[in-house]
Amino acid sequence: MFDLDVGKMLIVGIVALAVIPPKDLPRVMRTVGQTVGKMRRMAAEFQGQFMDAIREVEREADLESVKKEFAAIGEQAKVDAAFDPVGMMRDDMTKSVQSPVEIGKSEIGKSEIALTAPEPGEAMPVAVPAETERQPEAPAARQSAAE
Repeated sequence: MFDLDVGKMLIVGIVALAVIPPKDLPRVMRTVGQTVGKMRRMAAEFQGQFMDAIREVEREADLESVKKEFAAIGEQAKVDAAFDPVGMMRDDMTKSVQSPVEIGKSEIGKSEIALTAPEPGEAMPVAVPAETERQPEAPAARQSAAE
């Protein structure tokens, strides 16, 4: 603190012997020792308070950074409020329970291809292969096939 080394203390001691009479020297030394002790305690207390203040600032800074991190994580983890799987399932279930869609009617938009079925009373046209007359095979074709 005062950067007192052995040489400086020796000079202070010689000056003290010259100025302070030997009879009062023990009382002065005790007073100086108590004063130095008080100064050291005050310096340690000040240093402790200073270090506590620094730690408190660091804690607040750490707490603030942790709060920011939690807020960022919370923003990332939020699920879109419009996404409601239970509501979507409920809507699908109510649609399936409501009046059935008529066959041949489609709820698909015009831009999509809709498959239609014939009405229940209609008969479906069936493709019938055309009947062709059989022509008699030529005898030469029979012989070549036999060979």
